[in-house]
Amino acid sequence: MGRSQSLPRGGDPRFGPDADDTGCPILHVDMDAFFASVEVRRRPELRGRPVVVGGIGPRGVVSSASYEARRFGVRSAMPTARARALCPQAVYLPPDFTAYSAASRAVMRIFRDVTPLVEPLSLDEAFLDVAGARRLFGTPTEIARLIRRRVSEEQELTCSVGVASSKFVAKLGSTRAKPDGLLVVPAARVLEFLHPLPVAALWGVGERSAEALHRLGLRTVRDLAEAPPGLLRRAVGEASAGHLHELAWGRDPRRVSPEHVEKSIGAEVTFDTDVTDPAEIRRALLALAEKAGARLRAAGQVGRTVSLKVRLADFRTVSRSRTLGVPTDTAREMFDTAWALWTALAPGEPVRLVGVRMEGLAAAEETPQQLTLGAPERGWREAEAAADAAAARFGRSVIGPASLLGRRDARRGEKPTRP
Repeated sequence: MGRSQSLPRGGDPRFGPDADDTGCPILHVDMDAFFASVEVRRRPELRGRPVVVGGIGPRGVVSSASYEARRFGVRSAMPTARARALCPQAVYLPPDFTAYSAASRAVMRIFRDVTPLVEPLSLDEAFLDVAGARRLFGTPTEIARLIRRRVSEEQELTCSVGVASSKFVAKLGSTRAKPDGLLVVPAARVLEFLHPLPVAALWGVGERSAEALHRLGLRTVRDLAEAPPGLLRRAVGEASAGHLHELAWGRDPRRVSPEHVEKSIGAEVTFDTDVTDPAEIRRALLALAEKAGARLRAAGQVGRTVSLKVRLADFRTVSRSRTLGVPTDTAREMFDTAWALWTALAPGEPVRLVGVRMEGLAAAEETPQQLTLGAPERGWREAEAAADAAAARFGRSVIGPASLLGRRDARRGEKPTRP
C-alpha cells in the first residue's frame, strides 16, 4: 500500500464490526503503534503521553509513534529531527528489538491458538485463515473479537482487525479500523468498499505510480478498474497493469501461507556525523552484531552468510558478504566476520551508515551444531543466551555489547569499550 495512503476510520454500517461476515475467512491483525505500545507497557508512567521510537540522533528515523504523537503529525519513516520539531514534548526512545520480538512471539502464539494458518508479515502484523476454526470458536467476527480480547488481557496491547474474503481487502479493513478497532468487509460489498478509495490504497502503488495514474485522470480505484488496459500499461507497465486491474476488481487469490519466514535479520545505524575513526566503526559493528544476534535467537533462527553494508558520506553504498562454514546465531561470530569484511574493504572515506545482516536463515532446532575439536564445552552461545535472559528481565540496556570483547581482544591489546 502506498505510504501516503490514509483510509478514513470506520463508521459506515455496511463495513463495521456487525457487518455480514459470510464468506470472509481471512483476518488481518495489525498491532497498534507496536514498538511505542510495548515501551508504554513497560513504562506505565508514559501512558497518555506522546512516545516516539526510532533513531534519536539528528539523522535518525521514526520507527513507531504513539497515537498521542500522531496527533501532532508524527509518522513512521519520518526523520526524527522533523518529529522533534512537530512534537518537542514527546518522549524519544531508541528501539529495543529484543523486547519487541518477545512481545511479537507472545501475540503470534495467541493467533496460533486459534488456527495453524498464520502468516506473519512482520513483528506486528499477520494474516490468519480461520475457516477451519469456526466449529471451535464461532464466526470470523467472533474469532476476531476473541483475539482482540486476549491480546488486550494477556499482553496489555491493542490491535486492529480486518475481516474479509481476501488478504488484500482484509489488510485494507484493519487499516481503516485503526486504532483498536474491528472492521468487516462483506464479500458481497467488496466493490462498494474498494471503488471509492484513492488509487494509493492498492498494493504496488507508491508515490511515483500514483503520480503517473493521476496524470491520466485515474484518482480512485473505480477509475483504475474502468480504465482501458492500454492506458494502464502506459502508466505503470505491463506486469503492474494486470496486477492493479485485478486488485481494483477485488480479485486476490493468494492463500494464507504459514511457511513464511524472514529471509534475513540484521540492524544498521546512521551516525550523527560522518565517521572516519576505525575504533568508532568497530564499536558500532559490535553493537549491531549484538542486536542482530539477539533477534536471531529470539526468532529461533541461525544463519550462514554475514553481510556488511557501508554507506559513505557521498551516499554511495558498498556491500560485502562472507559465508560461514557452519550456521550460527552468535553475535561474536557475526562481529568477527563483519570486522574482517570491514578491514578488507578499508574504504578510507568518511562513513555515514553501517549495517550488519545475517542471511541464509534456517530454524535453529533443525540445524545440528558442529563441534570443533578442542573447543570449550560452553562458549559464546551460552554466554549470549544468558545475556538474553538477563535482558528479558532487566532490559537490554544493562547488557552492553562490549561484553562481547573478551580475552581474545585483551590478548590483542584492546580494551573493552562501551559504544
